[in-house]
Amino acid sequence: MNRTRTLCLCLALAVGFALTAQAAPKPGGTLVFGRGGDSVGLDPAYETDGNSFMIGDNVFEALVSYKDESVELEPGLAESWTISPDGLTYTFKLRRGVTFHDGTPFNANAVVFSHGRQMKERKVKFFGQGWEIPPQERTPEYWVSMEMDKTVEAIEAVDEYTVVYRLKRVEAPFLANLGMDFADIISPTAFLKNPKEFVRNPVGTGPFRFVKWVKDDQIVLEKNKQYWDKRGGPYLDRVIFRAIPENSVRFLELKTGNIHICQFPNPADIELAKKDPKMKLVSQPGMNIGYLGFNHTKEPWKSNVKLRKAIAHAINRKAIVDNIYQGQGQLARNNIPPTMWGYNEQVPLIEYSVEKAKALLAEAGYPEGKGLEEITLWSMPVARPYNPEGLKVGVAMVADLAKVGIRARVVSYEWGTYLKRQREQPPDMDLFQLGWTGDNGDPDNFLAVLFDGLASSAIRTQWHNERYHELMVRGRQTTDPAQRAEIYKQANLLLYEEMPVIPIAHSTVTWPMLKKVMDFKLHPTASIRMKNVWLEK
Repeated sequence: MNRTRTLCLCLALAVGFALTAQAAPKPGGTLVFGRGGDSVGLDPAYETDGNSFMIGDNVFEALVSYKDESVELEPGLAESWTISPDGLTYTFKLRRGVTFHDGTPFNANAVVFSHGRQMKERKVKFFGQGWEIPPQERTPEYWVSMEMDKTVEAIEAVDEYTVVYRLKRVEAPFLANLGMDFADIISPTAFLKNPKEFVRNPVGTGPFRFVKWVKDDQIVLEKNKQYWDKRGGPYLDRVIFRAIPENSVRFLELKTGNIHICQFPNPADIELAKKDPKMKLVSQPGMNIGYLGFNHTKEPWKSNVKLRKAIAHAINRKAIVDNIYQGQGQLARNNIPPTMWGYNEQVPLIEYSVEKAKALLAEAGYPEGKGLEEITLWSMPVARPYNPEGLKVGVAMVADLAKVGIRARVVSYEWGTYLKRQREQPPDMDLFQLGWTGDNGDPDNFLAVLFDGLASSAIRTQWHNERYHELMVRGRQTTDPAQRAEIYKQANLLLYEEMPVIPIAHSTVTWPMLKKVMDFKLHPTASIRMKNVWLEK
């Protein structure tokens, strides 16, 4: 046999093996997803938590989308777009033949309604007959915190399948922002039937339609049989998202076969999953940050930088990562992950030092903690991608603070209450745990959205710093990628110098699941996409 023929045979065998190894997707079945907590609400304009987004990831769609396993943009409900030379006009050509789950047509008016309802000044124009947008009942937190009102001048439906956004200023991350959950397109008809109920009865264009929500128990979705995108799925008949707050209980449910995927297991359970013949693991470096924040609406946290730095040096972050994250995290140097452009390697790593913490405490006016009343440290009640066990982390931090003379106690609430009360910056909150998973791969989505309190009262840290705000404005209005990266490097250094929050860790996301679950992929933005998932019989 000659070399050419041998090579051809080998290639044929390799292809044959690949085809055999990767079976064709099989339609049907119900997948049960075990998650750490319930959704807060299901209206994409008003929610900020991941458990709400994961439902929206499957019920709704946006004009643009991120590719599987990356933050590279691709067409979504818009099949194409153009940007004017001055960067101030974005024109989107919409897909035809798309319908909402209630049978009403997707068109330009639906886009204008979905985004126009979030605008403070409703500068919108419908094509032909539109709808009157009702007044806002709540603050659209994402829209506000990302300064969309300061960016978008007007939204216009030029014709049934063309939408134009006119901007007040150049906004480098604008297109990427339109791929985020808050920019999802909803059914205006369904919303206007009962605006207050839409948060519990969402209607979109996605691969799955909403069926029911049993609070603190489960949310049920079913296959959208009229889904417009014929490439691949949806294959599953139903997806059930079960709320199981305890990590160990959730893993036990996976072990007994009551759920198919276990979100946020205890790190120790990951090791058990490796040895279980019925399970497999999916893993991805997390595009996230877990941090400890200060209540910047009250003293002494608002103005005493030395006190904030004393606490930063008092907390043994490495011990937390080693003992609680257990190999599923890395110590944070910046407040953006090291995989993101704009990361600054020159920022010093915060040193754990009881001696340095005590010295800074004295300089701050609280020698050995004297004069500082007992503080409250709010700890997350649920596992999130950036923090596997909030209460354990809180207890460890309290023990560390005691070593330098600071008296502290852990406070926690149900997740929805925690988020609502933290946003209000109550006087009984001193320190709080939170974190972030990037929505779009742009540093602005971390650095501006999390820390620029001068941009919006909706930003949870409420830290006000003029220098930092100027950097965020420049970062958004600069289009050169290299220049933007330098701006964000400066911002990361300023965050270290001022310490408005203490960065703790970036976690690796690793989830166990039953081997019968096929084609489930983790996404850098933490979106949960069930469209192409199927179950092996």
